[in-house]
Amino acid sequence: MGNMSVVSGVSDVPTVVVPDSVRFKVACPDCRARFELAAAEFRLAIGASSRTTFYSFTCPACSVSVRRPAGERIVELLTGGGVRTLRLHTGA
Repeated sequence: MGNMSVVSGVSDVPTVVVPDSVRFKVACPDCRARFELAAAEFRLAIGASSRTTFYSFTCPACSVSVRRPAGERIVELLTGGGVRTLRLHTGA
C-alpha cells in the first residue's frame, strides 16, 4: 500500500477555483498590519458607479472594519476568487 496519502480535499478539487484556497494580500489603513485573508473574509458591493463599488473586511489585528474602493480589476479578482458579492440597486 505504501506511504502515499491524499491531502484532505486535494483528490476532488474541481478545475474551477476553490474559494477556500484563494487568499488575498491586504493591509489595514489603521494599524498598518499586513496579512492574507481568505475569500470568505471579504464582502464585495457593486453599485451603480465606481463611488458605490467597494470591498470590505475586518482587520484581524485591530478589529477595525475596513472599506476600500474597488475598481474594475479588483472586482474581477475578487469575484473570480469566490468573494461573496452584493449588487446594490439604485432607487430608479
